[in-house]
Formats: sequence, structure tokens, C-alpha cells
Amino acid sequence: MTPQAASPAVLSRYADLPTLIGLMTGDEKHQGAATSTLDVLWVLYDRILNVSPDRVDDPQRDRFLLSKGHGPMAYYAVLAAKGFLDLGTLRRWSEFDSPLGQHPDRALVPGVEISSGSLGHGLGLAVGTALGLRAQGLTTTRTAKHTAPEPRVFVLVGDAELDEGSNLEAIQLAGRLELGGLTTIVIDNGSATHGWPGGIASRFTAEGWTAHVVNGRDHDALAHAFTQPHPRQPLVVVAEVERNS
Repeated sequence: MTPQAASPAVLSRYADLPTLIGLMTGDEKHQGAATSTLDVLWVLYDRILNVSPDRVDDPQRDRFLLSKGHGPMAYYAVLAAKGFLDLGTLRRWSEFDSPLGQHPDRALVPGVEISSGSLGHGLGLAVGTALGLRAQGLTTTRTAKHTAPEPRVFVLVGDAELDEGSNLEAIQLAGRLELGGLTTIVIDNGSATHGWPGGIASRFTAEGWTAHVVNGRDHDALAHAFTQPHPRQPLVVVAEVERNS
């Protein structure tokens, strides 16, 4: 990952995020795709993720993978609020030679774990990342006697992404391998083409996942869902937001 200088964030509160998003101007902003993720991203970086600008390559850091990468403005705004990006870089988004493209690039943006935007890839990559951490001995299967913090893997997908068949294999494998360090967040804004009998959560619980369905704008509900125990099971949090936002 290419290091990039980032000055301390001036606008660092949740209330500042609309201003930070407003610094990114131009066409093709995918406004709906961006704003549907805004509150989940804020809660993750403000309350949950064990990662910071000076630890983007720390093996013990939590990993966050944005699979829903076609609308990254909210992601860039939260990274700027938390000091991963400076405001000057934010203002240059999507310009020639800017590191901030309309899809995140892991080689150019500090803290970005995967390059994304082609939907349906992130969940499989997250499963592979969780397995990689296990293979390196950085995570174990949690037991009552093992309470030390371990790096977790979070991946954010859209409900329409679940139309992609690759997700089925990833959901099945994660359940079978008891990837307790893996959390998937599904932004449900009613944009899927086909939907699922029983709802999104049932698709995961049938494969051995723990599931929570919460209001995707409720910060306390999101934080509660992310921190509930789920030993030997991967976790899915379905975050419901305004339809087609």
C-alpha cells in the first residue's frame, strides 16, 4: 500500500460528514449508493474498528472491506474525518492523477483494504481474508478461556449484490468453517431485483450465521449488533435504510 500524507482532520464529527461529501464535486457521484452507507460507515470507524491512520499495515488491525464500492463518497468522507485523508485530497476526487477515483483503489488510498466496484466480489475476499488471518495464527476459534482481542474482518455489501452467485458460495463456506471473526453488513435499501423468501437474514442463518436486522440509521442499534457475541459463527447485520436510497 502506498503511504500518503494526511494532516489531522479538521472536520471530524458525524455532523461534518455532509460538508466533507460536499467537497467532492462533479458528475457520476452515485449519491444514493454513497448515502445509504453513511451511518454504518460512521459507526464502524467511530466505535467498532480497531484501526487508525498510523496502523494501516498493522497485522493486528481490524480489516474493513467495502464491496459496495461504486458509491465511495461516504467512505472517503469518513476516512477524512478519521484522519486517513486530508481535505486537499478530498477536494481533488475523480480528477486526473487524483488517488480518489469513483471506485476505491487499495494501492492509492490509505486504509483501503481492497479495490472494489465490480459488485459481488467483496464477501468472497472477506472470507479469504479471515482464513488468511487464521492460517497466520492471528485468530483462533474463540472459547470461553480465550478472550484476548483478535483482528476482525468486516465487509459491507448491498442487498442487490446478493443477486451475484459468488456470494452464495462465500456464505456457505464461512458458515461451514465457523469463521467467527467475520462480519458481513448488508445495506438493505430495497434495490435487489429478485428478493428472497423469508428475507435477507434467513439466507445467512440457514448456513449457520448469527443474524441481526436493525435500522441502518440508528447508531446505537448498529453498535449493539456489531458487539453481540457469536462464538464459532460468522455474523451478518442487515441494516435497513430508506428504499432505493
